[in-house]
Amino acid sequence: MGAIWSRHSRLLAAIAAGGVLVLAGCGSSSSGGKAAGGGQAPNGSQSSTAGAYGSLPAESGTPQSGGTITLPVEAGTQPNYIFPVTPGQFLTTDTAAWQEYMFRPLYWAGIGNKQVLNPDLSLAQFPVYSDGNKTVTVNMKTNYRWSDGHPVTSQDDEFFIDLLEAAVKESAANFGDYTPGDFPDNIASMSTPTPQQLVLHLKQAYNTDWFTDTQLNLITPLPSTTWAKASTNGPQLDYTNPANAKKIYDYLAAQAKSLSTYASNPLWQDVDGPFKLTSFNSTNDGYTMVPNPTYGGPQKARFSKLVGQYFASTTAEFNALRAGKLDVGRVHSQDIPQVPILKRLGYNIFGYPDLGFYYMTFNFADTTNNWNKIIGQLYIRQALAHLQDEAAVIKGGFDNAATPAYGPINAMPYTPYVPSNATTDPYPFSVSAASQLLSSHGWKVSPDGTTTCQSPGSGASQCGAGIPKGQNLNFSLIYANDPPVDGQEVSQLASAGKQVGINITPVAKTFNFILQTYDDKGHPENKNKWQMLNFGGYTTSIYPTTEDIFNTTGSFNAGDYSDKQADALIKASEFSNNSSAVKNEAGYLTQNLPGLFTPNEDRIWAWKGISGPPDSFAALTQEAYLPEYWYVTK
Repeated sequence: MGAIWSRHSRLLAAIAAGGVLVLAGCGSSSSGGKAAGGGQAPNGSQSSTAGAYGSLPAESGTPQSGGTITLPVEAGTQPNYIFPVTPGQFLTTDTAAWQEYMFRPLYWAGIGNKQVLNPDLSLAQFPVYSDGNKTVTVNMKTNYRWSDGHPVTSQDDEFFIDLLEAAVKESAANFGDYTPGDFPDNIASMSTPTPQQLVLHLKQAYNTDWFTDTQLNLITPLPSTTWAKASTNGPQLDYTNPANAKKIYDYLAAQAKSLSTYASNPLWQDVDGPFKLTSFNSTNDGYTMVPNPTYGGPQKARFSKLVGQYFASTTAEFNALRAGKLDVGRVHSQDIPQVPILKRLGYNIFGYPDLGFYYMTFNFADTTNNWNKIIGQLYIRQALAHLQDEAAVIKGGFDNAATPAYGPINAMPYTPYVPSNATTDPYPFSVSAASQLLSSHGWKVSPDGTTTCQSPGSGASQCGAGIPKGQNLNFSLIYANDPPVDGQEVSQLASAGKQVGINITPVAKTFNFILQTYDDKGHPENKNKWQMLNFGGYTTSIYPTTEDIFNTTGSFNAGDYSDKQADALIKASEFSNNSSAVKNEAGYLTQNLPGLFTPNEDRIWAWKGISGPPDSFAALTQEAYLPEYWYVTK
């Protein structure tokens, strides 16, 4: 359902089909600040840009034939895996978007920045449920073709599912969006009665929104007519045979590890998306693509070349924007004060938060200094939440280009699942409130000193089970050293903590180091020897349950959070057809604090010399990329 990301580039999560989105229309702003406004989306639906940063211009200019459009490739999460059955260590939003240029998902999520499925960009009609929601029928559209001329069919859906089953049977790590028991484990059988129809028989009934938005959107049809082989010159195999599916998967996964052959291997040239790869730099993952002449989607690219340019840092990317070397680029939090410069250079500026959340992860499994016993106490987590000054961080760290966030579903962007406590901070910044919580639970609060437990025990006015007398509240908080706002969040919390005798030691690490070490429970340097992490968060699906994140057995549950009530609510979101199930889940997690939720930044983009439908640029804020809709105007 989700996927980890840093502040400047995210790891996708359970929704390889690109998040969800909607925003469109036009806002108005004379500078770079938050603006309000609204406009008509290209598909006729009304979209609002209320709360946006900057403005979203209407389509303009005369489209030029040909030309080049350059996008950034950011260090840390750049695309480095081409096969859509993607292992977790490669599952970033950059990789997912890059793959989607070539291989389109069955269902596309997002219209601009609105969190809905997109009927125009999906390869199939919306699914039909029957037999008490235990049978799912997917009817494929007929206008999509592979590069070799073969139509995209239901057999290509089945091919993907067969390969996925083989991949996760071999190792759960072979598919980053895999959670045991979920897709494809929940399929009892499947058939393809016609080339246009896929029928799935499920092992049990599910919430239909959950199954469509978090399970079916994992499917990326693959070219069964050319990829169903176990060697380069080998014969086509019956992929419905599990033994053959394993051979095919192993072959394709091995080919995907050869980055230097991405642009030359015929496998990766048989695509159904709007672009084809012509060059790939295996050293820094920069790339060049050209329009796919056989693309059957609603819009074929009108320019000649799409270039992904690698940048070793966000600073280098911004400098390229200022120098006019990027047509489209991100404006990160530390560069927001320079937005007026970009506007004078002719750039359009637009930002909006995406569906998902950032948070400081609590490690409930670390026994260092009795940390697991301490953080297991809700009042401790509440005290830490009261010490977080989101308003100060938004003003000082984000230059007001962010919105307050208190849980896994927040007030922006719009989703029908926003809980009531998403709009009012349940734990507003208050050092005195934090102090009161500690003192009322048996702690001797020593401002600017060391607060210690004076009343051990599990009573209502005692420190809590397993916390000994004399216990302190000293711990380390590891954070990503880029972008700077991560460190600012940590510094603010540490400063407030000192005022109640909580001594927090900030420890800076690179995003990659954190991801590869502390987020990998099998890493020898991990062994749960960390107390808190601040390095990103998750992009959620349009049905934003946190089943993979805050469920006890969730595959992205980095902090080992476990709560019976949360598990029950998450289960209801998956199996109940109660339309309020996800809202109830999010409301509870907002109160229960599985982590310390932090501001949801506006994901700001800048572009000039190109135009296109407003929704195609609004989608960038939701980590969805639709450059085929753009055209060169200069």
